[in-house]
Amino acid sequence: MRMHTHEVKIGNKTIGGNNPIAIQSMCNTKTDDVEGTVKQILSLEAAGCDIIRVAVPDMKAAEALSEIKSRIHIPLVADIHFDYRLAIAAMENGADKIRINPGNIGGRENLEAVVRVAMINNTPIRVGVNSGSLEKELIAKYGGHVTAEGLVESALDKAAMIEEMGYDRIVISIKSSDVLMCVKAHELIKGRTEHPLHVGITEAGTVWAGNIKSSVGLGIILYEGIGDTIRVSLTGDPVEEIKTAKQILKTLGLKTGGIEVVSCPTCGRTQIDLVGLAEKVNELVLRPEYKELNIKVACMGCPVNGPGEAKEAELGICGGKGQGLIIRKGEIIKKVDEDKLIEAFKEELDKEITDSKKV
Repeated sequence: MRMHTHEVKIGNKTIGGNNPIAIQSMCNTKTDDVEGTVKQILSLEAAGCDIIRVAVPDMKAAEALSEIKSRIHIPLVADIHFDYRLAIAAMENGADKIRINPGNIGGRENLEAVVRVAMINNTPIRVGVNSGSLEKELIAKYGGHVTAEGLVESALDKAAMIEEMGYDRIVISIKSSDVLMCVKAHELIKGRTEHPLHVGITEAGTVWAGNIKSSVGLGIILYEGIGDTIRVSLTGDPVEEIKTAKQILKTLGLKTGGIEVVSCPTCGRTQIDLVGLAEKVNELVLRPEYKELNIKVACMGCPVNGPGEAKEAELGICGGKGQGLIIRKGEIIKKVDEDKLIEAFKEELDKEITDSKKV
């Protein structure tokens, strides 16, 4: 059962409550490079990103937010560290949400100044606590180590500080690069707050390693009903973060829409370049024109089990020697040469779009 949280509106997106889990990413461009940042955000939008965060390390970056926001279509979040004036400037330039760690912006007085502006602009505040920035006192309290207990205490304390100032449009995140610590922290915070939770495994690593760590950690956390927004943190193109996040949510049944591709692992019977074929199928189904299709497609390597295994899919390709079969709901509808398979498959995929519009 999903953890109960209250709703928070971030720009044109509402999170928490019974709203769908939102996918978030972060630009790796310099924020004051407006053209480069907008270009990346638009590519993330096309991939399925719901909320985008950008770094605001200086006033030039804060001032760039207004133009960036005018050219994109999803909520814009400003990531702030150390200088409370940047948080204020970000909100004054239209940030739909700010991410701060109240413990590193210079004390209560500075936090109060940020909260006052947030109240005026009705800007949500994400209280972010990472294992790398946990207060020394809490490290000492829990045995000289960063612990899940410390992360939770820090986040709840910081949220309480903002609540005491009369503001409750708060989102909480407690992240660690240690998967099991991160899981435990979320288990400990469940039931202790009704603020929406942004979940992720921080500093997860490269696309290969980060996908594994994020899938394991987020899979456990989300399966326990925890999380209102998610981010897969990868060292690489942030579009890859969106692909992985969508697949995690679809695998857990938490997101509908989009094409699911299943493919066999190949064996000695395979007489077609199934790896290359599967990659082309995956590339094809990610095109924007197919994003509303909610179907399964199968890419199989041989005619022994292929047709049978593709029965559960709306569309399938089954490879043979220099040829392949196009299968629709278990029925063979075409036999074509290997070099024409993708073209034939695309024709059938396009029919799915036409048919879906008739419904």
